[in-house]
Amino acid sequence: MIPIQSESAWRGTSDCRNCAIRAMVLFADLNEDDFKLIHAPIDDFLYQTGQALYDEADSALGVFTIRQGMVKLVRVTADGRERIVRVLLPGDVAGLEALATGHYDSQAVALAPVSVCRIPLEVIQQLGGHSPRLHLKLMEKWHNALKQADDWLAELNFGSARQRVHNFVRKMHAVSEDDTATLFAREDMGAMMDLKLETVSREVSTLVRSGVIEPLDKVGRHYRVLSIQGLCD
Repeated sequence: MIPIQSESAWRGTSDCRNCAIRAMVLFADLNEDDFKLIHAPIDDFLYQTGQALYDEADSALGVFTIRQGMVKLVRVTADGRERIVRVLLPGDVAGLEALATGHYDSQAVALAPVSVCRIPLEVIQQLGGHSPRLHLKLMEKWHNALKQADDWLAELNFGSARQRVHNFVRKMHAVSEDDTATLFAREDMGAMMDLKLETVSREVSTLVRSGVIEPLDKVGRHYRVLSIQGLCD
């Protein structure tokens, strides 16, 4: 296969050089010489809410860097229930496990309109063997992915229903750039916290009535957080 020119790798279907979140992603520490090793294109993709980037057990074509939006990772339990094991935000990487197994361990679904760049496995493997910088970044991403998964399970799957919902709203406020929190469909929240849809709806409504959060839309996804302390009680 003919190698892609350095300029094409930086500015082709995915504009790595001018990426707004380049400092957060896998290629943050690569230089021009590293990109001369690329033998396959890095492509940009857009997914609408509810679309799957890939399905559980699919053979992997590459890993996905999240540039904009949020992605949920979903696994099906032995009894057929769907559980959300983690939520990915801009700068996170979906499908890292494919580097070791060749397939995806979960389904990745857009929670909102999502912009990603897909990096072929062969690109990662080629660069990883020649670039200590990328190898280090991969290890950092893998470590962070494991830690985030542990954090989600620890904070969102233990305690009372009230505590789980409060923890979730607090987490979503923490990743916001202002005083808001963007929630998901109640079904998704229930799948993430192992709660019934009705229970999640009741707890969110209680937060609104108590003046802890204020709805900013009509579908119950976007809220202004009025009292952080109210989420810690």
